[in-house]
Amino acid sequence: MGLSSKTRLRVRYSETDQMGIVYHANYLVWFEVGRSELFRELNLPYTQFEEQGLGLAVVEVSCRYRKPSRYDDEIIIVSSLEHMSSRGASFSYRVYREETLLAEGKTDHVFIDKDGHLADVRRYAIWPQLQLVLEKQKMS
Repeated sequence: MGLSSKTRLRVRYSETDQMGIVYHANYLVWFEVGRSELFRELNLPYTQFEEQGLGLAVVEVSCRYRKPSRYDDEIIIVSSLEHMSSRGASFSYRVYREETLLAEGKTDHVFIDKDGHLADVRRYAIWPQLQLVLEKQKMS
């Protein structure tokens, strides 16, 4: 496993369906929340990428639902950077209510420029900061 972060959230009523269970697509939103917090903890908030004309586009996502989550549950999203290169990144996620695993998933991403074309981050000013992340990842 790579670098990890924990994010706590409380399930909002609007995230549940008519049966009172969290609607499945909200887990993907929570993955994004966890991923954003992980980058923030690495001193690389998404705004730094955007300021340089970079994006991190999702190209593949998977989620395995284990147990339901309901309104007002306090959940923990564990987000891990599994792989990063100058062209993209892969993350894994685990969503818990206390010790109970509710869902787990993965996302794969590519870096894109402001025009939506694949980008090589080595050509951007943010690259030295990403290299530090890569070094941390190797050490973990």
